[in-house]
Amino acid sequence: MEHGKEREGRDQKEKDFFEQMIKLSRVSKVQKGGRRFSYSVLVVVGDRNGHAGFGLGKANDSSDAIRKAVDIARRSMFEIPVKNGTLIHPIYFKYKASKMILKPAAPGTGIIAGGHIRAVMEAIGVKDVLAKRLGSGNSLNIIKGLFEALGQSLDGRKVAKSRGRTLKDIWGGAQ
Repeated sequence: MEHGKEREGRDQKEKDFFEQMIKLSRVSKVQKGGRRFSYSVLVVVGDRNGHAGFGLGKANDSSDAIRKAVDIARRSMFEIPVKNGTLIHPIYFKYKASKMILKPAAPGTGIIAGGHIRAVMEAIGVKDVLAKRLGSGNSLNIIKGLFEALGQSLDGRKVAKSRGRTLKDIWGGAQ
């Protein structure tokens, strides 16, 4: 019986994930007998509670590619620090030819961002943010750069610990 409850809990956790397909591409390869088609899918997965990841799946069938991308995204999930539904500090980042500006916003602002960045913020659970993408519009570079930037964002608890102070001293309020 305990195994059934454990499995139900795991199934419930899997259902709670937010999944968003960013890009679905049909790619072709020319061979002796003609063209061979396959699919490439970019997916963002998150729990809307400060954890997210992305995955790129490739397969001969679109449903297989989507499944692969979601599996990769779930395995690559990591924690992104969020305070009161927004980012902790502004992030200016460049990844290849894509540049991004992410700024915390006041409560009630909403997600002011383009499609790719909006999907990632929804997956993380950020409710208020101002974002702008400059430069290249390549979907994969935008997502890779965004996750790299979010991975480097500072967590208040870690900063407080490294400085030998309390979180209340740094932020002026409890988190």
